[in-house]
Amino acid sequence: MTLLVHMLACAFGLGSWVAVNGLWVELPLIVNTLPEGWELPSYLTVIIQLANLGPLLVTLMHKLCPGRLKEHVVIYCILSIGVLSCILLAFFWDETTIVAGASRSTAFFIITFFLSLVDCTSSVTFLPFMMQLPAKYITTYFIGEGLSGFIPGVVALAQGVGIAKCVNSSQTVGNHTGGNVWSLHTEYLPPNFSTEVFFFFLAAMMCISLAAFVALNRLPRIFELSTENLVPDTVASVSSGLDNSGAETNGEGVKCQAEGAAQSRPLLAGPKHSVYQLTFIYFLVVWVNAATNGLLPSVQTYSCMPYGNLAYHLSAALASVANPVACTIAMFFQNRSLVFLGVLTALGTGFGSYNMAMAAMSPCPLLQGSVVGEMIIVLSWLFFTGTLSYVKVMVGVILRDRSHSALVWCGAAAQAGSLVGSVTMFPLVNVYRLFKSGDFCNTECPLS
Repeated sequence: MTLLVHMLACAFGLGSWVAVNGLWVELPLIVNTLPEGWELPSYLTVIIQLANLGPLLVTLMHKLCPGRLKEHVVIYCILSIGVLSCILLAFFWDETTIVAGASRSTAFFIITFFLSLVDCTSSVTFLPFMMQLPAKYITTYFIGEGLSGFIPGVVALAQGVGIAKCVNSSQTVGNHTGGNVWSLHTEYLPPNFSTEVFFFFLAAMMCISLAAFVALNRLPRIFELSTENLVPDTVASVSSGLDNSGAETNGEGVKCQAEGAAQSRPLLAGPKHSVYQLTFIYFLVVWVNAATNGLLPSVQTYSCMPYGNLAYHLSAALASVANPVACTIAMFFQNRSLVFLGVLTALGTGFGSYNMAMAAMSPCPLLQGSVVGEMIIVLSWLFFTGTLSYVKVMVGVILRDRSHSALVWCGAAAQAGSLVGSVTMFPLVNVYRLFKSGDFCNTECPLS
């Protein structure tokens, strides 16, 4: 029976972030179809931030009406919405309408909002539910949460998105014979299976998570509670987890903070930090979340697509894998030194700065057209996500051990950073158009 509960807990965790992670890894194929093109990621970052309305409402219910909110009912609702949204996405993701005289992907944006609402709200409902079970199942749940980013990335790689070739084409100029002009254009080869199939796969993942939750919610827990040694520390950690739900309102990035917090036992006395140290810690929270959830995702297409669709596809897929890997590493190798975290943040910021610089230089970044350039940009995105994800976990651990209010302010700072990053980049990309798109094959760039 214990093995069954572990399997159910892992399957339940799959539904936490699989939809949003699936959208990000599928973007290399979607941006070639939808009218927004390379600007699409900047729209998604804003939509995901708007979806934090769900965690906000759940948090307000916990604070204003404690004990009135039925978490299992909320989980039933959001998982059902997730399944329905993935199915609708498979049918309507490429439908467009005319808005303000331009073609817009309104169906894709609306459905993406509901998917983001599901995943963001999972941060403040799934974990409190799991804390009703014995503590040993929490780790298994986080394994499933990590797989929610890993599995879509692997499936997207198997899909074969990003294979393209440069094709010569001719165009007749005037009515003169022999007046053909030859030019190169990019021709994308069809993937191994369509985007619709990928979205149905996401719907299947959500169905598995819903079925696992139904089973977990109906399993008798008496046999576990009678054999577990439920010491007061465990009871305290459960109630603390329920009270701390307000800190987990940052969308994709905060799942790592929740993971780190759950793996860390609260100390008997909160560690002492000076005002300067606390200011530095909260600065790390704001900056790391602004970079990973707002600033850099908005320009990922501009930094990667000039190197080819394959580079973009690999950077999106591997970056989604780097997040749960970094969280897993932080579970076993914890370093709370503020100096170390500061150095790691600076290192991650360096990778992010390179990514931003390549986006600013688009469509002619450094080492374009070379295998070395493609490898560097993919690795840069991989290490950018991995290093800053580790910082997120450790900052959550530090503040979790300090006090409940510290973790609440951590969630507020994380949300503020994400919002500032998204709001800053959206006008730069979509209004002022500081970043230039280009075709991988026919863009003429000076030789390096």
